Amino acid sequence: MLTSGTLMNPKHPVYIISKGRWDSRHTSTALEKMNMPYQMVVEEQEYDQYASVIDKDKILILPKKYIEDYDSCTTDHGTGSGPARNFCWQHSLENGATSHWLLDDNIKAFGRINRNLYIHVTSGTIFKAAEDFIERYENVALAGFNYDFLAKAKTKLPAFVMNTRIYSCLLIRNDIPYRWRAKYNEDTDLSIRVLKDGWCTIQFNAFIQEKATTQTMKGGNDEIYKNGTLDKSKMLAKLHPDVAEVVWKFNRWHHHVDYRSFKKNKLKKKKGFKV
Repeated sequence: MLTSGTLMNPKHPVYIISKGRWDSRHTSTALEKMNMPYQMVVEEQEYDQYASVIDKDKILILPKKYIEDYDSCTTDHGTGSGPARNFCWQHSLENGATSHWLLDDNIKAFGRINRNLYIHVTSGTIFKAAEDFIERYENVALAGFNYDFLAKAKTKLPAFVMNTRIYSCLLIRNDIPYRWRAKYNEDTDLSIRVLKDGWCTIQFNAFIQEKATTQTMKGGNDEIYKNGTLDKSKMLAKLHPDVAEVVWKFNRWHHHVDYRSFKKNKLKKKKGFKV
C-alpha cells in the first residue's frame, strides 16, 4: 500500500522533449524537485545551452535522421516535435523498455486529486501508481494525466476516463504497431489511430499535470503556429474526416473530435489480476 511517505519512481524510462526552452525548462525542474530520473532530448545546435543548466548525463541529442525521415503529412516547412518523439520510442526499445513516458517541456508541476483536495506531489509515486494500474490490462496502448484546468478539485469526476486523447504526459506501450507522424496534433492523431484499431486509452483525473497553455511560452514549436491554429485543425480533419472536424470557438479555430464511437473498446484484464 502506498502512503504519503512512500517514495517511488516509475519503472519505465521518462523522456522530456524540448526545444528553445533551456531557460525555463519547467518539466525538468518539476522532476528534479520530485527526485525523478529523466532524460531530455534536444537538437544538436542547442546542446550547449541545455548542458549549461542541466546535467549532461541527462541530455540526449536528437539524430538528424529522425527529422529527415519524419512523415509530417504536409509539404509545409517544419516537422513539429514528432521526430524527437519517435527517437524516444526507439531509444527506449533499444534499452529494453516495454513502455516509456513522454513529457512535453512546459509542465510546471504534478499533483493528485483525492477527497476534493488537489495536492502537489513531491515524488514519482503517481507515475508508478499509473504504471501499476495499466499493468492489469493487456490492451491499453496509451495512458496519461489530465490537465489541471480540465480536472478540478471539488468537481465530481471519475478517477479516470477511457478512450479519449492523451496529451503532453503520455505512458506509451512500446510494442504497439505505430509511430508518431504529422506536423500538427500528433498526439491526437496517435490517440485516434490506436482507438480505431480497438486499443484502449486511459486518462487519469486522479493524477494531474499543470501544463502551460499552448502558445503562451516562447520556444517549443512556435514556428509551426505562425498561421494560428487553423492549419493544425485542418490537418487533423484531413487525416480523420470520419471523427474530426474544424470548428470556430473561443475566438479561434479548433479541431473537434467525436470519441463516442470508441466507447465500444473495452479493457481486457490480464490473467492473474483479480482486482
